[in-house]
Amino acid sequence: MSPSCVLTGTGAHGLRMVSLICTLQNHLDDVNCCSFSASLLATCSADKTVRVYRTRDFTELPFSPLSGHGYGVHCCCFSPCGQYLASCSTDATTVVWAMGSGEIEAVLEHPGRSPVRVCAFSPASSHLVSGAADGSVALWDFPSRRLRRTGAVPDTTIVACSFSPCGQLVATGSTYGDLRIWDLSLNQLHAEKYAHDLGVTCCQFAPQILKVVGGCVVQFRLASCGQDSFLKVWFVSLTSPTGCKMQLLHTLSGQSATVLSCAYSADGQLLISGSMDKSVAVYDANNGILLYTLNQHERYVTACAFSPIAPLMAAGSMDKTVSVWRVEDGSSGPDEAACASQEAGRKWAGHFKLMVSEWSEDDVSAWLREEGLESLVDTFKANNIDGAELLSLSKESLSSELNIESLGLRSRVLRKLEELRAAPVSDGIPDEYLCPITHEVMKDPVIAADGYSYEREAIESWIGTKSRSSPMTNLPLQTTLLTPNRTLKMAIFRWSSSR
Repeated sequence: MSPSCVLTGTGAHGLRMVSLICTLQNHLDDVNCCSFSASLLATCSADKTVRVYRTRDFTELPFSPLSGHGYGVHCCCFSPCGQYLASCSTDATTVVWAMGSGEIEAVLEHPGRSPVRVCAFSPASSHLVSGAADGSVALWDFPSRRLRRTGAVPDTTIVACSFSPCGQLVATGSTYGDLRIWDLSLNQLHAEKYAHDLGVTCCQFAPQILKVVGGCVVQFRLASCGQDSFLKVWFVSLTSPTGCKMQLLHTLSGQSATVLSCAYSADGQLLISGSMDKSVAVYDANNGILLYTLNQHERYVTACAFSPIAPLMAAGSMDKTVSVWRVEDGSSGPDEAACASQEAGRKWAGHFKLMVSEWSEDDVSAWLREEGLESLVDTFKANNIDGAELLSLSKESLSSELNIESLGLRSRVLRKLEELRAAPVSDGIPDEYLCPITHEVMKDPVIAADGYSYEREAIESWIGTKSRSSPMTNLPLQTTLLTPNRTLKMAIFRWSSSR
């Protein structure tokens, strides 16, 4: 890792700044993809490995690199909860990794044993889609890890896929140059056959729902890029239960060669792309304005991604490196931005209380800071307190072993420990079955505008009291519409019945 604090660029309107904070140099071959969770960054490469880093300090996890593929790894993506990482390869498999241990949870063999080029999770982790070199698309029921449907585009290779923020639509792009919209039965709702001359290279839905009419979601934004050197932004509108249309909104030409990758920021305000001209372009996503061009890499930029909660973006290249930048408002100094990022991390940390026994010493330190117990971080580190030891602490051990003399401070620690112990224990419960608000198995799961699933009663109460902010991202919800997640409800029912 090669850190840097050099200011890289300023937005066209002086509203944002970008500064390079580190360059990761661990891969031995081309970097093909990168992906963020709330606390991790994953990168994959033609060197057959996937590497995973903490976004707190960009140190590599102890179990990294992940070495389960027999050939180069083309794509990797985190489940929305961050508990799983999927990676796909020329070896015709999509491997699901557990991020708590680095162990392989499942190996999904693509139908026809064709090389798998791309994969993506649905917003509620109900499904995983993968696309292959033979033009086939596979839709997996993720909780059961079973193949649900297959579709195909003849005589081409599927190289791009993305779920809509409601999780009910899938967009795919191919080397033929077409963009297609599918429903969850893999029925084709629309085909934009000449979206990009010479081939599509990537596509991604914006994370927000744009328009709701009569209680139904009807419009989204979709970004795509291709061999024609363009980054395009489309409106995708549902016209009926079995049909939709696409309308071109912007054609962005800020790069001079094939655009290989694109990604939206979590708030949908920025759009990033990587190109064969070795540059990274960052646009105002709403107006299609080029804000700045970053020239950090020596070879083609093959991958790019934004963090879902922190002001971070990353780009991977054929020069075998991954660059990470901080994006911040021009009105905020570096220290303010760092504090904002840390605060976002603290707000997110509460969602991982189900795995306290697996916490590292660093995780315990992060928890102490989250709970306002910063003064104890050094003490806990000096005594090597990890998650399992944290749960075993008592009034006596706090006093005699950790030498915490203040009665008030000991009482406060004990109170916070009681809250941790009272949190539901997973007992093998898939994390995606648990409501992020209540941490209990959902009975009536619904999808909110942020793309995540919640217990209906819990999210309705949250919306009524939290100014319509997302419990998972803290960003404003574009609508209060809640869509029943029937697929997840059925999966939970099957899981409950089998216990």
